[in-house]
Amino acid sequence: MVVIQLFLLTLISGVHPQTFKEIHRQAGDIAALYCEVKHGDAKILWKRDDNQSVILYNNMSSDEQRQIGVVVHKQSLVILSASVNHQGNYTCSVGNSSRWSRFRLTVHTHFREHDNITCYTSALCQLHCPTTNVPATSFSNRSITWPKGPEYGNFPSVEKEHSGIYTCTWYFPYHGQTYNVTFEVRLDVQEFDTPRTADILKPRETTFEVELGEIQMSSVDTQTLTARLQLYFKFLCKLLFLGSPKVIDCEALTWSCTNSVLYWLSNFDFVDEDRPSRVSFNQTCPSDKNSKEIKRTAPLVFTKVLEEDLSKNFTCVLQHDGQTLSYVTITLTQKARPSHTSLAVCTVVLTVLSAVMVFICVKFKVDISLFLRDTLGCHSSTSDGKSYDAFLMCYESDTDGGFNAHDRKMLESVLEERFGYSLCLYDRDVLPGRAVAQVVLDCIEQSRAVVLVPTSPDPGPGSGLLSAIHEALVERQTRLVFINTETPKVSRSGSIPKALQLLSESGNHVAWKGMSSMPPSSSFWKQLRYHLPAPQRAPKIQLLLQTIQDVSSK
Repeated sequence: MVVIQLFLLTLISGVHPQTFKEIHRQAGDIAALYCEVKHGDAKILWKRDDNQSVILYNNMSSDEQRQIGVVVHKQSLVILSASVNHQGNYTCSVGNSSRWSRFRLTVHTHFREHDNITCYTSALCQLHCPTTNVPATSFSNRSITWPKGPEYGNFPSVEKEHSGIYTCTWYFPYHGQTYNVTFEVRLDVQEFDTPRTADILKPRETTFEVELGEIQMSSVDTQTLTARLQLYFKFLCKLLFLGSPKVIDCEALTWSCTNSVLYWLSNFDFVDEDRPSRVSFNQTCPSDKNSKEIKRTAPLVFTKVLEEDLSKNFTCVLQHDGQTLSYVTITLTQKARPSHTSLAVCTVVLTVLSAVMVFICVKFKVDISLFLRDTLGCHSSTSDGKSYDAFLMCYESDTDGGFNAHDRKMLESVLEERFGYSLCLYDRDVLPGRAVAQVVLDCIEQSRAVVLVPTSPDPGPGSGLLSAIHEALVERQTRLVFINTETPKVSRSGSIPKALQLLSESGNHVAWKGMSSMPPSSSFWKQLRYHLPAPQRAPKIQLLLQTIQDVSSK
């Protein structure tokens, strides 16, 4: 019952039992006792409990305090140079409250307070001098030295041989005197084999194209994606029905799964982790103790990309022991849609190009055909059993512009010697002894084309023969080429035989314009060669072999 009453009294009055805070100092070192207060402007009372008396330091003047080697500074009691006389119990209280703090100061002849620091080889190592129970910076312009350690306590690249005990000393100038306190720092340098600097491996891209309002497909296959979305199992059917989500992988290299973390930020807000929301992520880290490289992954998952996502920065952050080591920021951009203007322009350009190509082919079809035939050899090389490329047959011209003997010789010479045609000539290759009509038909049979040449006068069998062989020419579909001294539209239909007129309607026409048609490069020769088949250069055979044998036997 008494215990309960004491406990209730403690709660009501705010008084609670406290233990002493132990403070140890070597003789001659400075020490500071701090009173814990919630309000900086509260009045603090310091006193020392002696077996014989109680000393109230707040009732002393500054000079009186310095004479006994103590200074009341704000919420602290500073002992300038600890000695056996300062050893004992100290108490501080805040204002008129019943709350207080108790300290027990022990002064030793030989004592060094120390800190333990662990560093790793080939890395930066910083030695921090302890600040346990030293005066605040507002008390004096303090400074520090490392008598046996590195300058400023830093090793740029620490090694195993740097392990050991280092001392550091704080100096506090005060009223013409300098007071100090010395600490020990025990350094332990350990081997630490890190595979490489912790860093984010991907994403390397900073911009990802997306389509708004649609569930996006990433490059991840369905099996991998399903494994990553195990925590979204309840929503998996819906996701697969709508389409695969957009997944942006973040992969980082670290040396510990326990002390590292990989997460995503949307602008400056944390993205939901392991939650079935529209934008979330799930981090994984395989714990392979035999592997020196540990890859932690955190895929960012969009179940549906909205327009608001385009204005945000998404940042993947790698932290180790609470320190940010690396980060990558990405943005989303909408895929460019095809422009109708560009499509229309392309259509117009293609139409114009097609029209130009058709015009060129029609306008220069003769030149193109002869170029392909002569230069590239684009013609049929299959033998058809014919002995001649063409049979030159004369007909009487109804005008004065027909070929004379000189023109005919020129025509034959250019075709045979310049262009390589094998010609069947009536006055050279046809021997007498048989019916003229039959001989001409045999000559036509052995030729690939028939060229009808207007002459004045007619040196051949005459135009009347055409009436006799007209039906045979039509039946055999012989290729006919008419050389005209004027176009067929100008010719009077009643001025030429009917058979010749009918053949003229079924054949091709080439206009002879006298002297302007003489050069081999003229349009006349191009047109004539265009309508004639390519020369086969077949060996010529003397026609009417049977007639020759008959003549020889006679």
